[in-house]
Amino acid sequence: MNTNIIKLLSIIALAIILNSCFNPNPEKPQPETKLKIVYPSDVIPFMDKFKILLGDGTKSNDLVNYENKDFFYTSNDGKTDWVIYKTPNSGVTSKTSSNTRTELHQQKQWIPETGGKLTGTLKVMHVSTSGDARVAASYSTVVGQIHSGEGHKNEPLKIYYKKFPAHTKGSVFWNYEINTAGDDNAGRWDFSKAVWGYDFSTVGTSPTSYPEEPKNGIEFGEEFSYEVNVHQGIMYLTFTSEGHETKKFTKNLLATDFATASDLPQQVKKLFVPIGQDGVERKNAYAGEKQYFKQGAYNQTNGKDPAKNMVWCTGADTYDGDIAKQYANGDYTEVWFREATVGEGTLPNKN
Repeated sequence: MNTNIIKLLSIIALAIILNSCFNPNPEKPQPETKLKIVYPSDVIPFMDKFKILLGDGTKSNDLVNYENKDFFYTSNDGKTDWVIYKTPNSGVTSKTSSNTRTELHQQKQWIPETGGKLTGTLKVMHVSTSGDARVAASYSTVVGQIHSGEGHKNEPLKIYYKKFPAHTKGSVFWNYEINTAGDDNAGRWDFSKAVWGYDFSTVGTSPTSYPEEPKNGIEFGEEFSYEVNVHQGIMYLTFTSEGHETKKFTKNLLATDFATASDLPQQVKKLFVPIGQDGVERKNAYAGEKQYFKQGAYNQTNGKDPAKNMVWCTGADTYDGDIAKQYANGDYTEVWFREATVGEGTLPNKN
């Protein structure tokens, strides 16, 4: 055999032997690993007790291992996982509302006499940047509710966050809607209490003029918590946030404070009486009426003409309902929750 060929074969054999010595366990190709999806139900386990309506009208009754990347999903801020609720100024909503929502709806109902409890720890990341500053609902979102399931189907509680576009700090406040006496609900109105910052009635003097920024307000991305505890017909509200005074409120849901026209608060005379909403409440308020909790992002900004209603019609940009354009131009609301619980009402802590 040719000497050169023998040398070449010897070199190849030696290379194979050396390679096997230096790589006794050659690596095998590893199967591709998929990132584990973190669902909202992994972050807040009570999702099995709720159903949801999304900002495009999608409904789901089974929220375990459920998400929608446009409206209801999770994110990690580098410290912890959060559930994100996002909804545009215009989309598809419930038959009793003009406003879109990505919002949980408690499946179990209860009456004020037996009660219930809802808690949430959250941060608001965005509210609509368009709207009419003279309209009370502009630039606001509701992050928690008690909603009636019968009768007029009014709302004894709505917890709001609102921030004017030129401000760094926004306001947290809560509204009580009367359970209107009689069969006609057209005269219903809300009475508002400030938690931090302003209440619902503080508005601008023109479509683009804003009041002074609230000194004790809450910024985008700043955490706060609420507890709604209904026990034996009394609603106990507690609001906490680091660096802010803890605020507590009580409201009787079994007996009204607004039985006659003379009981209407000045705030209501300012906002609602001029648009013809000047009703009174039935004497036993919401007694015996089925209720349920709601939580998430219930956008209060919409594209309706303010000339029709200077409380609720905010005249915001909606791009003919194009959700992608609304998201791109700041015409949406986004709320993040990291903790929430729901359960039975309890005897309140007197401290």
